[in-house]
Amino acid sequence: MIRKLFSKIQRKHYYIGAGVLAIILLIVFTGKSDEAVEQKVKVKLGAFDILVNTTGELQAQSFENIAGPSELRNRGFRVNEIKIVDLIPEGTVVDSGEYVATLDRNAVSSRLKDLEDEVEKNESQYNKTGLDTSLSLRSLRDELINLKFELEDKQITVDQSKFEPPATQRQAAISLEKSERNIEQAKKNYKLKVEQAKASMKEVAINLSKVQRERDELVGVLDKFVIYAPKPGMVIYYKEWGGEKRKVGSSISAWDLTVATLPDLSSMNSKCYVNEIDISKVKVGQKVRMTVDAFPEKKYTGQITYVANIGEQLPNADAKVFEITIKVNEYDPVLRPAMTTGNLIEIASFKDVVYLPLESIHGGADSTTYVFTTKNRKKVVVTAAKNDTHIVIEKGLKVGEEVYLSVPAGAEKFSMENEDLIPVIKAKIKKEREQEEMKNLNLQKEQKEKDAARSMLKNGDRKKGGLKSISKK
Repeated sequence: MIRKLFSKIQRKHYYIGAGVLAIILLIVFTGKSDEAVEQKVKVKLGAFDILVNTTGELQAQSFENIAGPSELRNRGFRVNEIKIVDLIPEGTVVDSGEYVATLDRNAVSSRLKDLEDEVEKNESQYNKTGLDTSLSLRSLRDELINLKFELEDKQITVDQSKFEPPATQRQAAISLEKSERNIEQAKKNYKLKVEQAKASMKEVAINLSKVQRERDELVGVLDKFVIYAPKPGMVIYYKEWGGEKRKVGSSISAWDLTVATLPDLSSMNSKCYVNEIDISKVKVGQKVRMTVDAFPEKKYTGQITYVANIGEQLPNADAKVFEITIKVNEYDPVLRPAMTTGNLIEIASFKDVVYLPLESIHGGADSTTYVFTTKNRKKVVVTAAKNDTHIVIEKGLKVGEEVYLSVPAGAEKFSMENEDLIPVIKAKIKKEREQEEMKNLNLQKEQKEKDAARSMLKNGDRKKGGLKSISKK
């Protein structure tokens, strides 16, 4: 009994051990067979394109702003921001003169109330000044009349003093002269007071007219707080500096009165950004292959019309990018602003060139490039232009040759070929370095010339300013 049980246990352990061994052998041999399969590729001949891929957003090449009243720029209104309380949906097609939006009147209404108070205050001041000047001038006229009577009285005294002693006659004459002088002084003083009264009335009249005009203008502006379309078109919401669209609840200011836009859909651009790594390849005038995400089956063409000189950092992005503008060559009524575009910028295009995948090219310590062929050869090759996936082979390979994509097993035993191309590669690298240095020198020279020109302009402006100051003196 014990022997049978022991034999069963032995057989069980034997089966388990055999199963484990079989699994281990299967894994080992399977792994070896996978490693033995080397990926290969044939050298091809054909067209070769260097492209830069970027996404963009459609914008109208030209547009007209739908803006709030231009009178809001008047400093006298003292209005900083005005909210948009109503705005028709984006994409609405409107005719000229049709309703678009309404602005909040509350901010302007409080200013209108202030102006009404100022008008009332200035009217009271105007009336008060008129009454004051009338009373003052009436008092002066009465004084003149009294002085005339006094003069007549003195004249009578002089006439009657003919039979009096000389001293009495002289005293009467002096008194008459004083009366004459007093009346002349009173007349001059009256004239001055009249001029002063006129100036005072003019001043208060100007102040009153000014606040009345501001009030009337503001009343007229309130009528313009209902915004209408200046011409037919599709209403597109205006994008603020931060990228947010101006909608109901947003505010306009005296410096930026735009409520919405009416784009010209017959001519469209794609605004996009290119990474700083690729921007040196991008130039104005280059052709672009374009698609629109909304209509992937449609193909368009374009041309670069603008490349920014200075990079910028977009929100939530680490790398610097450069803005470029691409003009869409075709007109299509389905294209709308803000649609996403796919753009393939054609940097260069070659016909009938030999090329390989980038993975098949390997580099040595001395900057030489080579490939491993399926005939156990390590061939030196001269490379040229490349794109994201492939590279052009100038010398060292023929069409149809088969090469490994990665370093094959036993590569150290491969025989070397095309060693005569190593000097060619070094000469090419040297030439490229010299061209790059020359390019940098030219750029530095251009920058120095620009700086010198700016300095001359500044010095010229300073000299002009000095001459002006001398002439003034």
